[in-house]
Amino acid sequence: MDLILRNALLAGGEGRPVDVGIADGRIKAIEAGLAAEGETLDLGGRLLSPGFIETHIHLDKACIMERCRSEKGDLAEAIDEVTKSKKEFSEADVAARAERVLEKCVSHGTTHMRTHLEVDPGIGMRGFDGVFPLIEEWRWAIDVEICVFPQEGLLNNPGTDELIVEALQRGARVIGAAPYTDSNPHGQIDRIFELAREFDVDIDMHLDFGEDAEQLDVDYVCDLTEVFDYGGRVTVGHVTKLSTATPAHFKATAKRMADAGVAVTVLPSTDLFLMGRVDEQNVKRGVTAAHKLLKEGVNCSLSTNNVLNPFTPFGDCSLLRMANLYANICQVGARAEVRDCFDMITGRSAGILGLEEYGIKIGAPADLVVIDTDEPETAVAELAPPLWGFKRGRMTFKRAPVELLRP
Repeated sequence: MDLILRNALLAGGEGRPVDVGIADGRIKAIEAGLAAEGETLDLGGRLLSPGFIETHIHLDKACIMERCRSEKGDLAEAIDEVTKSKKEFSEADVAARAERVLEKCVSHGTTHMRTHLEVDPGIGMRGFDGVFPLIEEWRWAIDVEICVFPQEGLLNNPGTDELIVEALQRGARVIGAAPYTDSNPHGQIDRIFELAREFDVDIDMHLDFGEDAEQLDVDYVCDLTEVFDYGGRVTVGHVTKLSTATPAHFKATAKRMADAGVAVTVLPSTDLFLMGRVDEQNVKRGVTAAHKLLKEGVNCSLSTNNVLNPFTPFGDCSLLRMANLYANICQVGARAEVRDCFDMITGRSAGILGLEEYGIKIGAPADLVVIDTDEPETAVAELAPPLWGFKRGRMTFKRAPVELLRP
C-alpha cells in the first residue's frame, strides 16, 4: 500500500474503527486490522469522510470588498457594485483572488468544486481566462469545473450569448442562468436549455432569488426539464422565494421538483445576508428549508456562494461552517436532520456533480478528509476542525490538533 489510514471511524460504521489502504490514488482495502505494509497514519479514532464538495461558489468575483460598497446590503447594490468593479478585472487579478479562495477551500477539506463564472460584454472572457488554467494547476488538491452564466442578463445584453458559447466550446462543463436580471426571464431559461442540449452539459441556475413565492420560475424550469428529458441534470440555486411559501405551496413545489428531477442548492450565508432587507420587524431569514425538501424527494446541497464581496462580505470557505450556519438558521435539531446537513456537503453534493465514484468504498478515488471528531453529527454541531486532507491518496494539508497547555 502507498498509504494506510489506521483507526478511522467511518460515517455509518457503528463506532468500530477500520483501516483504509490506499494505492495508486484509490482505496484498495477497508477492514479492521489490515495486514499490509506502507506509510501509516494513525487517525486515533477520528472521523474519516469523503472530501467536501462545493457545488456553488464564485471564484471570479471573490475577495473584492475593499473595492466595493455594501451600505444598503441588498441584491441590487451588490450587482451594481460588482458590475462596476469587474470592468477593471484582469486575468491575473482574477487568478490571484481565485487562488486565495482555493487555498481556503482545500484547507477546510474541500476536494471538488463547481465555480460559477460570469461572461458579458463588460468582463468579456477575462474571468474565464483567469480561472480556467487553475483547473490543471490545482488538480493536485481539488477538482474544479466551470459553470458559465450571464449575471447581468442574456436576451437584454447583446454579445453575451456569443461569450457563453465560446466558454462552452473552450471547456466550461455546466451552463447557468440568472433569469431575474433579464428582460425576458423565461426567454433566458429557454435559451439556456437549448444551449445545454447543444453542448450536452448540465444546468445550474440562480433562480427565484426574492421574497415573494406567488410566482416561481422553478415551475417553468421543471416543465422544461421534462420537455428536454433533463431530469437529474438540472440544479437551481438560492430559491429564496420558496422560504416564504405556505406549507401547502412548499410541499406542492417540492413534489414538482422531485418528479422532474430538479435539485436545489441552498446558500445560507448569502441568502441570510441579502434577504429580508425590506423588513423593519419580523425580518425574514430568506433561507429555504433544504432538509424539508429532502423529505419530499428533492436532492439538495449546501454551499458557500460568495466570499468577501458585496453579495456576502464574509466567509472562510468552510463547508462545515456553512452546514452549521444552515442548521442554526433553519432550526435543525433532530439528529437525523443534522446528519442531513453533513450529507448536503458530501454525498448529496456528489449527486449534483455526477460523481459516481465518490465515497469511501473499494476502488473509489482516495479524496478524503479527517475531522477531529467521531461522527458527522458532531462535526456539524461543534464545527470540528479538519486535520488532514487527501486528494487521490496524496496528503494536501494538515493542521495540528489543539493542545491545552495546563499549568
